[in-house]
Amino acid sequence: MTQTKAAPAATSPGTWDEPKPTALLVLADGTVLEGFGLGAEGTAVGEVCFNTAMTGYEEILTDPSYAGQIITFTFPHIGNVGTNEEDVESVNLAARPGACGVVLHSAITQPSNYRATRSLNDWLTARGIVGLAGIDTRALTALIRVKGMPNAVIAHARGGKFDLEALKKQAREWPGLVGMDLVPQVTSGQRFTWDETPWVWGEGFGRQTNPEFHVVAVDYGIKRNILRLLAGTGCKVTVVPAKTSADDILAMKPDGVFLSNGPGDPAATGEYAVPVIKKLIDTGVPTFGICLGHQMLGIAVGGKTVKMHQGHHGANHPVKDLTTGKVEITSMNHGFAVDKDTLPKNVQQTHVSLFDGSNCGLALADRPVFSVQYHPEASPGPRDSHYLFTRFVDMMRHAKRKIA
Repeated sequence: MTQTKAAPAATSPGTWDEPKPTALLVLADGTVLEGFGLGAEGTAVGEVCFNTAMTGYEEILTDPSYAGQIITFTFPHIGNVGTNEEDVESVNLAARPGACGVVLHSAITQPSNYRATRSLNDWLTARGIVGLAGIDTRALTALIRVKGMPNAVIAHARGGKFDLEALKKQAREWPGLVGMDLVPQVTSGQRFTWDETPWVWGEGFGRQTNPEFHVVAVDYGIKRNILRLLAGTGCKVTVVPAKTSADDILAMKPDGVFLSNGPGDPAATGEYAVPVIKKLIDTGVPTFGICLGHQMLGIAVGGKTVKMHQGHHGANHPVKDLTTGKVEITSMNHGFAVDKDTLPKNVQQTHVSLFDGSNCGLALADRPVFSVQYHPEASPGPRDSHYLFTRFVDMMRHAKRKIA
């Protein structure tokens, strides 16, 4: 692969000072990409994916669904609006859930946005995220499209000294995401309640003071804006750890249950999560799942999941809602998908990707249960899919009327 480096600086007539690489991306097949380090020094191992979003890099990097992954941004200018505390998406600020590494085309510039509180480089350093800039990210993206998402090690050393053979061995021997349960790294350690509502220009975040419904959200790596949208549509939200039992969830007498997004292989996490989901479905409690929650719901109703070739990562993915015929532009982040051909007859496919035809949503014909593969909370991404939270609320309202 062609390497891209910064233009060398002239030191005297006829001589050039070639910048020394201070970061490497070492792929499992032995390919080595040289660049210039940013963020934290050290090494991180993970699966390399590419994200096509032009905005929202802070939300992307703090999405717990990206645990175990190194993100390559296809947009060349990342970091120019800096970072701030309001755009972090991980709930647990004491941990470092989210991407373990980041690959950029261009060096990070100084922030130029009134909301910025620090530069992206300083923010990456503080969060312990290893970064690299100065490579041909288009060539790396093309490689992923052809060969799939590779396992790799990203390394940053200010002095530019690396044990290349050790890095190649680490990349080669990392087992990959198939069969890997990463949820224990990102889930909440204890139960807590949430009442913060979505951000409003000039006002900031609000508070839900008069909820109509009680939703228990199972945290497989939940994002803050999902919780805000639930609160904003009239819900008191109780967040529980991933391994909370169905009996404990039902003891809280929820009007609805939410199954969150998260990282890793849904079949691996599903070993303890799917039995819980099955029991919840059998009770008839309204249930809404997103991303990993959607995939494990698919397993719970009799389907299977598959590892995708390059995954879906970006904020420009067209999805058709088969229940309305409308097309929405969505934000996506997933490397596994529900195999639509394995879904039983009582499960309706509600949404489909217009990029590759893969499953993006399902609903049960005989239960108040539905889920989507993408991220309707729009953080980052368009707001086309906010209606799904209203759909969930309407489902709970209908269920309460039936009981009454």
